[in-house]
Amino acid sequence: MVGQPAIITDPRKEHTQGKQALFANIGAAKAVANIVKTTLGPKGMDKMLVNAVGDIVLTNDGAMILKGMEIENPTARMIVEIAKTQEDIAGDGTTSAAVLAGALLEKAEELVISGVHPTIIIKGFLAAAGKASELLDNYAIDVTKENKDVLLKIAKTAIAGKSAEAYGDHIAQLCVEAALEVAVNGKVNVKENILITQDPGHKISDTELLEGIVINKARLHSAMPSIVENPKIALLASDVLVQKTRNKSTFQISSPEQLTQFAAQEEADYEKMLDTIIDTGATVVVGTKNIDQHAADYFQKKGIFAIRRVNEDDMKNISKATGAHIVKNINDITEKDLGTAGIIEQIGAFDLGKTYIRDCHNSKTVTLFLKGATEHVTDNLERTVDDVLQVLKDVIEDEKIVPGGGASEIEVAQGLRAFAASVGGREQLAITAFAEAMEVIPREIAVNAGMDGIDTILALRAKHGEIKNAGLDVYTGDISDSLEKGIIDPLRVKKQAIKSASEVANMVLRVDDMLKAQRREMMDVNPEHNIHNYDALGL
Repeated sequence: MVGQPAIITDPRKEHTQGKQALFANIGAAKAVANIVKTTLGPKGMDKMLVNAVGDIVLTNDGAMILKGMEIENPTARMIVEIAKTQEDIAGDGTTSAAVLAGALLEKAEELVISGVHPTIIIKGFLAAAGKASELLDNYAIDVTKENKDVLLKIAKTAIAGKSAEAYGDHIAQLCVEAALEVAVNGKVNVKENILITQDPGHKISDTELLEGIVINKARLHSAMPSIVENPKIALLASDVLVQKTRNKSTFQISSPEQLTQFAAQEEADYEKMLDTIIDTGATVVVGTKNIDQHAADYFQKKGIFAIRRVNEDDMKNISKATGAHIVKNINDITEKDLGTAGIIEQIGAFDLGKTYIRDCHNSKTVTLFLKGATEHVTDNLERTVDDVLQVLKDVIEDEKIVPGGGASEIEVAQGLRAFAASVGGREQLAITAFAEAMEVIPREIAVNAGMDGIDTILALRAKHGEIKNAGLDVYTGDISDSLEKGIIDPLRVKKQAIKSASEVANMVLRVDDMLKAQRREMMDVNPEHNIHNYDALGL
């Protein structure tokens, strides 16, 4: 009929258009930012994540929080993605990126309400992000890895606000030494060359840095050598024990001599298999599976150091560090599969000791042996150490730092306001809004420290005119030179946070139509009437 609307989509789908769709998406992004903003800064609060089986994670790491929440809203998941990207590229600043994205969208919402079209806002945000990156480049300070004092300050800044802050000097020192140890041609491969091992039941201050690899396993026999110099290492991914036949067999033995002969033949065949390993020249045997007592006794007689049930991650690390190949079939092992190291030794009691592999084939391998009272403490410490190592990697590779404590955000905000005045049309409104969003980060840092956010921003602006590096010290509440205070951030972290936040804000602003299918939670089938009943819930 004339005038009747045409239905072109499934009426069961939720269809949102125009500003309603835009504001719904902005609201979702702001909700995510509000969740993590209380963790921002050295005085930020922690979040407790409890999974379905009751395991607890205590953290103030933005990426970990957002990942653990298992967010389902599609727009909110975009914020989770920028946190993940920030973590992958810069290693830190995940919370800042999420908070900045929420602040940008909040300012964009105000502009849309006042009549500015989203396209204009996007154009202004793009220009502002590019200018912000330029301002940060000009504001950055050159450093080198030889300036160990700066690296220590970077490490301590990353530790600030974490549970291990009380041991910040010790942890920072170990992390700097580890990063410098594995640095090659200005590059730091944190994931491959710095291994992290936990050992709960001790004090955090007992955490140590070791050259090589540490395995939480002891040798199988007390008479085995506790130290092997210049070892030849065999890595086995199969059981070392007497193999049983797949089919049931019956042997008729009519005399004690036959029984003795059968047992001797079985033992000879087994030892022949063990000799296959020993004949390669192996002096150390490491297995992922079981090595039975008979094999352990035989290895002990031959002066072989053996450990068993080593987890796969440790096996891969040993393989990478020593050059050994992981062999799945013992009969296939050859001398070429063996790895080398300077020394392997067990430290500690026979059955409670740990195996240390030093002076590896890949000499650029070190282990951070993290210790703490409980597993929760060491888990949290590992996340802290990972962040510290990543920011050290940023500085060593880029050789650029910026003052922290909100100094760089205020510098960018002031630069953007001056830049906005030179831009014609309504785009300058978006650039000014971008500048205001930048100031949300130091404001939230102040609020989380129990200070007044507005007063702090006003004081930062005023002081920044006198001292270029003026930033906030949350421990004293003073506005002072961040460089002199040792509050320093990597340039990469700041630039990537701005890039990630602006890109996700622009993606959200481009959406003006949202078609969302209902989720099918349960389907009942009535075969008699061929009727399908759906219990559908909205997202």
